[in-house]
Amino acid sequence: MVAMPAWHLRDYHDDDLDQAIQIWDQSRQADADPVFPVSEVMAAAKAGQPAVVAMVGDELVGMAVAQADGKRGWVLLVALAARWRERGIGSALLGELERRLRALGVRHVSALLPTGAAGTKALENSGYRLRDGLSYYEKFEPPGAANADVLAALGGRVLPEGLWDAMAGMEREKQVVERRVVLPLTEPALADRYGVVPPKAIILFGPPGTGKTSFAKAVASRLGWPFVELFPSRLASDTSEGLAAALREAFAELAELDSVLLFIDEVEEIAGARSGKAVDPGHGVTNELLKLIPVFREQDARLLACATNSVRSLDAAFLRPGRFDYVIPIGPPDPAARTAIWARYLGDAAAAVDLARLVAASELFTPADIEFAARKGAQAAFEHEVAHREGRPATTEDYLTAIADTRPTLTAQAIEEFAEDIEKYSRL
Repeated sequence: MVAMPAWHLRDYHDDDLDQAIQIWDQSRQADADPVFPVSEVMAAAKAGQPAVVAMVGDELVGMAVAQADGKRGWVLLVALAARWRERGIGSALLGELERRLRALGVRHVSALLPTGAAGTKALENSGYRLRDGLSYYEKFEPPGAANADVLAALGGRVLPEGLWDAMAGMEREKQVVERRVVLPLTEPALADRYGVVPPKAIILFGPPGTGKTSFAKAVASRLGWPFVELFPSRLASDTSEGLAAALREAFAELAELDSVLLFIDEVEEIAGARSGKAVDPGHGVTNELLKLIPVFREQDARLLACATNSVRSLDAAFLRPGRFDYVIPIGPPDPAARTAIWARYLGDAAAAVDLARLVAASELFTPADIEFAARKGAQAAFEHEVAHREGRPATTEDYLTAIADTRPTLTAQAIEEFAEDIEKYSRL
């Protein structure tokens, strides 16, 4: 019989994270969520709470983490590689945790695990007894509840769920934002395992009315993070010390929130290209924002989304990699997107009109233009019914007339410049 390699225990190190997550994935049950999520466990380990790993050579085969709370300690995690179970490693890890907890003054050690979870056998073998007749309750505070006063002072709010799914059309842009921004932020442990760094700051650029603000709100809704929009003109009027000082104060308040999506629209107003003249009043504001962004990036659960109609007017230092992870174009809707947007705003009337004709007639329309034309067409049909009482539904001609009476936001020149900006500035 070939002897199995010997294992040994040591302290958890930060560079153990990848292997630790793999062990955690092997140990968790597919149908049961852990009481203590992996993010909470790893935060405790990183903060210096008792954390021990079992090693065979360079391979991490087990891990246990606890947290001391006065005279009581909680076992947060006992995880073992599948092929190294029932070899006494779990009991040894628990024994080492208990030794460290005793040194911290803990006299009562508790563990809370889903039934049948990995580590149950080790607890039973280490003298822990199962308590019957207990009921476990928990309550999750809504995002931002702990900082409601700060959020209110900043004019922020928690947006309703479903805004992402409600965005009609724009599938190209949604796919880019989904892959690059949303997924790394909603799956941070998985992203870390593959070396993907979740973004902390993005720029959305494109012609007016293409939905940049809607995208930012939809991302906040998808993440469940509070949405805060900073208005430079309002900040400047709120203090006598100038816009730069107001920005510093706003960013300091943002640091108190547990999570936040910070949105700055028309960011070119405060981050426009500097003239090079020492007396340029915009220098101080742009410089201040350039200093605040790296500090903002250091905090977890943060995303800065800046939107601009003129990416080419932004200061070169503002666009430099390291400040913004992605520079994402949000362009005018293509025919498929216009079809979806028209269908959304027409509602039940969509079945009675020729969508293809409306889509073709609204080639230069933004989503905002389509919404306006749809409402205008519906209003015309409504007024006709009030006047004639014919029971006639809104027709294709009602909406074509509304389209003809609507001045599109976009021009051929704007679309040409947008294509040039994509080539020069986009970073995906």
